[in-house]
Amino acid sequence: MSKIIVAFWSQSGNTEAMANAIGRGITEAGKEAEVLHIADVSMDDLKKADCFALGCPAMGAEVLEEGEMEPFVEEVEGFAAGKKIALFGSYGWGDGEWMRDWEERMKSAGATLVNGEGLIIHETPDEAGEAECESLGKQLASV
Repeated sequence: MSKIIVAFWSQSGNTEAMANAIGRGITEAGKEAEVLHIADVSMDDLKKADCFALGCPAMGAEVLEEGEMEPFVEEVEGFAAGKKIALFGSYGWGDGEWMRDWEERMKSAGATLVNGEGLIIHETPDEAGEAECESLGKQLASV
């Protein structure tokens, strides 16, 4: 069974809920999901992976969390070329600018985005939002 890392940073638990739903989708598709807070992720494992998911909510003026997630993403940019990456996160305000910026960064680094774009959900994922996350996990498992 192939292991797919779902790495996330979450403040209120909304993005963590998304990560867990993505993990369920990966499992339902017959692969092994490893859902981890970014502090617990091995960069060596990510570098070896063909595909993985990254999640972070919108923070401040629609940016990635700056203390842990931003440095993590900067490191990923250094080896993202040729990787298939699913991006996801929750937001409470704005229009998704943080995700559009993040998508552009990953594309510029040479990654292919699973589903062509990041998945954003307003606040806590409801039943429909969880289904979207599970669908993204299934897509990630099929690449």
